[in-house]
Amino acid sequence: MRHLTIFAVISSCCSVASLSAAQLQTFAPTYAFQRSPAADQTASATRPERKTTRALSTTEQFTYRAPSGQVNSVEVVRGYQPGRIVYPLAKVDPNLNPSLARAASIAQERSYAHSKARCWRYVKEALLAAGAVDSRPKTELARQAAGELVQFYGFKRLPISDPYAAPVGAVLVYGSGRAAGHVEIRTKTGFVSDFRSLKPSKRPLIGIFAKA
Repeated sequence: MRHLTIFAVISSCCSVASLSAAQLQTFAPTYAFQRSPAADQTASATRPERKTTRALSTTEQFTYRAPSGQVNSVEVVRGYQPGRIVYPLAKVDPNLNPSLARAASIAQERSYAHSKARCWRYVKEALLAAGAVDSRPKTELARQAAGELVQFYGFKRLPISDPYAAPVGAVLVYGSGRAAGHVEIRTKTGFVSDFRSLKPSKRPLIGIFAKA
């Protein structure tokens, strides 16, 4: 009986081996996997919840009065926003000569990302190109710009000492002692000379100057 069983198995194997590939595929089992509703609920419960960060936005404004008496406002930022530092925007003073705002735009277009140590030269050329001065200033040092602009070009010192409160086109002059100093023009978003910056110079401020 044992010999007959072994013979039957061998015969069956030989028969399968003699089949074609197409015929063999009929013997391949077919599997259909279906997820049960319970498994889906378990996976959903164990899957970590993806957190989305929404950009904070607000139109709320904080209004304050500068030492000069001018009323300004800045956007109120609620919540921590990485990488965002808010600097006050400058305003255009309608009482000032429009050529100053043009000088700010011209200086911005010609400026570099970093200082070339030619601040007064670039400010001179911007003021001249905009028509804010009728001849090119002759002083060499940046700190000398204050006296020359007042004496020869009709500029006046504004009653403010906060660079951020300076109107668009105002000329800010810095310096002390024998240092060459620095000079820059206030733009809507920052300060510009031969280079542009969101922040004013850290040098001692001589004054902020503009003309009507």
